[in-house]
Amino acid sequence: MTSEGLLVGTVAAVGVLHTIVPDHWAPIVVIARQGNWSVRRTVRVAAVAGLGHVTTTLLLGLVLWVAGAVVATRYARAVSVVSALALIAFGAWIAYQGWREAHEGLGHQGAGVGRGTALMLILGSSPMIEGLPAFLSASTKGAALLAVMAAVFAIATITTYAVLCGLGVRGLQSASLGPFERYGEVLSGGVVAAVGIYALATA
Repeated sequence: MTSEGLLVGTVAAVGVLHTIVPDHWAPIVVIARQGNWSVRRTVRVAAVAGLGHVTTTLLLGLVLWVAGAVVATRYARAVSVVSALALIAFGAWIAYQGWREAHEGLGHQGAGVGRGTALMLILGSSPMIEGLPAFLSASTKGAALLAVMAAVFAIATITTYAVLCGLGVRGLQSASLGPFERYGEVLSGGVVAAVGIYALATA
């Protein structure tokens, strides 16, 4: 395999392997399950989150190229920390709203749209720094290779997001949580917040 092929294969592998970590797709699945989203809607939200993930990664790569490794690394960690804190706050808010609904008989007024948008913004704002070394290695090999790598990276990441979330929500659609259904929103919020805590601890 040529060095160019190895670089393309590297970004494809990073796109898949990084995205299968639960803190990327699990929040989408649990919110989709609680909101009774269709598989199509879940896949659409996941794809947009994946696109945001790819975009922030490539923009960070540009910052790295222009400003240097130290500045870009600090910036990447700061963004990861903010995204993790946002997930924790988002999960806590969902849990609180779910508790109120369970005890006060409130409805899900417009919850699905707002939560889908929030998830896309939060999950899509965190860059995937593992793929940056490969892009830096290719920076002297011409724009054509960089374009191919960017396209392959985007396809691998977005497809993995969409497939995992689609399969996840399809599997949960037929699952009955019995008495837990009443507190489903609280549980969903707890899962999202826990994912945020994990992301914060590993940032």
